[in-house]
Amino acid sequence: MGRLSRRTLRTAAAVLCLVPVSACGLLGTADGDESQDYQQLVIAMPDWTGGQATAAMAAHVLEYEFGLTVTLWDCGQETAWDKLGTGGVHAIMEDWGALPDRRQLYVEEKKNVTDAGALGITGHAGWYVTGDYADAHPDVLRAENLDTFASDLGGELLHADPYYATWDEEIIDDLGLDYRPVAVGSEDALAERLVEADRRGEPLLTYLWQPHWLNTEVDLAEVEVPGDRYPDIELRKYLNAYFSEHGGAAAEFLRTFSWTAADQNAVARLIAEDGYTPRAAAERWATNHPDRVAEWLPEEAEEE
Repeated sequence: MGRLSRRTLRTAAAVLCLVPVSACGLLGTADGDESQDYQQLVIAMPDWTGGQATAAMAAHVLEYEFGLTVTLWDCGQETAWDKLGTGGVHAIMEDWGALPDRRQLYVEEKKNVTDAGALGITGHAGWYVTGDYADAHPDVLRAENLDTFASDLGGELLHADPYYATWDEEIIDDLGLDYRPVAVGSEDALAERLVEADRRGEPLLTYLWQPHWLNTEVDLAEVEVPGDRYPDIELRKYLNAYFSEHGGAAAEFLRTFSWTAADQNAVARLIAEDGYTPRAAAERWATNHPDRVAEWLPEEAEEE
């Protein structure tokens, strides 16, 4: 899951950061008009690669098709939600539901954030083993059997970042498994371990999320974990309510924007594997898929 503190999980510690532009300067005043000319927008930039691909694609279209200036602001999920409520951030483009308290506060109670609809992707987190090992040892695909394979798997359940919030310790305790979660440091470091294990045909057990660009590189099989710790999650978008009401075509585009897991994985792979910046990856994909971009644009923009 790029860097995931998402899913039905509890959130990771938020990264402290400063607002790049003041909320007042971005929002301006409506002067009684029903629409507002926005020249600058701020989109929250998450720390997992798939989410970065989504945010960068939205920013690319806003800049190249609508002529706006977009800041992609790196910050933690808690900070992004708080600034979305005040207008310092205009959009969260990929939310995994990891902060139900923030959604309750800003969407239901204060009503200064609005649900902008589904992203079009179903997210899921879970445990995975390398595909060749699963083929040779099909019983490994049930979590309660994992101790049988502990020596092959090193008794380790790999993670990316140590601050990711997961249910893994609880699941290990519930099943009495002789395993320990081991953080390798980052999403990139985990990807390297998985690609190398796949290349060498070595067994490996990891926590991972879907969609993920690694699916285009590594054959992985999901381990069935009992209970409902890791359900499927409909990924959603959220907008600052004032911007949603007064943001005109830009806000409408963000509400309309959706894409598939395959779309996202293609852009995320350019970022993670090919060394593109998120913006450059989005530009390359959009250039190669003009028909998909056209689907997101209002009719008048397409006619131009």
